[in-house]
Amino acid sequence: MIGDKIRTVTLEEARALPRWRQPIGLLVLMALAMPIAYSTWSTLLNNFVIEVASFDGADIGLLHTVREIPGFLAVGVIALIIFIREQVLGLVSLVLLGVATGLTAQFPSLGGILVITLFSSIGFHYYETVNQSLQLQWLDKKRAPQVLGWLMAAGSGGTLLAYTLIILTWRAYDLSYSTVYWAGGGFTALVAVAALLLYPQFEAPNPQRKQMILRRRYWLYYALQFMAGARRQIFIVFAGFMMVERFHFDVHEVAGLFMATLVLNMMVAPILGRVVAVFGERAALVFEYIGLAVIFLLYAGIYLFDWGVWLAIVLYIVDHLFFSLALAIKTYFQKIADPGDIAPTAAVAFTINHIAAVFLPVALGLLWLTSPMAVFLMAAGMALTSLVLATLIPRHPEPGHETVLTLPAPRPAE
Repeated sequence: MIGDKIRTVTLEEARALPRWRQPIGLLVLMALAMPIAYSTWSTLLNNFVIEVASFDGADIGLLHTVREIPGFLAVGVIALIIFIREQVLGLVSLVLLGVATGLTAQFPSLGGILVITLFSSIGFHYYETVNQSLQLQWLDKKRAPQVLGWLMAAGSGGTLLAYTLIILTWRAYDLSYSTVYWAGGGFTALVAVAALLLYPQFEAPNPQRKQMILRRRYWLYYALQFMAGARRQIFIVFAGFMMVERFHFDVHEVAGLFMATLVLNMMVAPILGRVVAVFGERAALVFEYIGLAVIFLLYAGIYLFDWGVWLAIVLYIVDHLFFSLALAIKTYFQKIADPGDIAPTAAVAFTINHIAAVFLPVALGLLWLTSPMAVFLMAAGMALTSLVLATLIPRHPEPGHETVLTLPAPRPAE
């Protein structure tokens, strides 16, 4: 009976359940389902807004600023989990993402696209906030980097499925934007509803504080989140837009580029998770930020030296692979955090991550109209700033030893 299926069980009790009904099974299912809607939306977005709504660089910047407002307000999750279990909130948010994605093509104007994007963004950002919290609560610290790598690979698999279907059917069946948006969003919504009915409520061993928490000792984690959000916005908003605006990619070509990226991510993400586990968060992030700085400088060179489309394609793919190492920020926080701080800090960190996202897209969209090269040069500067911050992470972070500027507490004599 459904009532029995949605009972509350501890993580210890969950080990007796079939593998697919265990916490990791639910995390994998959500990791597969969310990208179906989000990737469908993002794959069609640039072509949809240019062809249907005649967007320019300023319009796309405004759209992404509106899209990031719910991320900035993710701290509201703290108020919601007073009344709603995190697991339920995450799945309900996933339903909202799916339904809003399905409705996207029904509003083919600047105002309509902004409104429906706001709703889908609420679903996406609240889901992501809760999902990150549940991952850190449900995963063992020693296994977390590698399991997070596998979850990223599962997400890449969901995205790959969306891209493959778009590539195979878009031209062959002359599909409309409405049909594809409804298919992608509807699938995600149905999976989320099924997960609400089929999985028990998992009880983590450490009750979460239900008020906003800002701790001085987490300052480096907050700074890394802020810079990651600022840097990522430039890539998300303008790298894909460049492929359509400058190199005139069609929908199936954009999907093909995304698919190539995802295939590599599926193979590489578990390896990168293992790399973080072996070499530590500091080494992984230093490597990532050096690579991203070089990539953004080469993006700028495309406009300065008129380098061709193939370099842009290679940079786009490699850029995505480097971003996979961002899981090291999560595991760094898991190692330094009070177990009861994970849920409220995930919400606060998501808000911090989106501070720059609220104003950067629209501001840089205006700059894009005069100098796309300058936009990518700013991204390179942000990557170098993140590099400096990453060098402050200890080789073995722990409570009381959150940065290299704080000495680890002395261990008691045996």
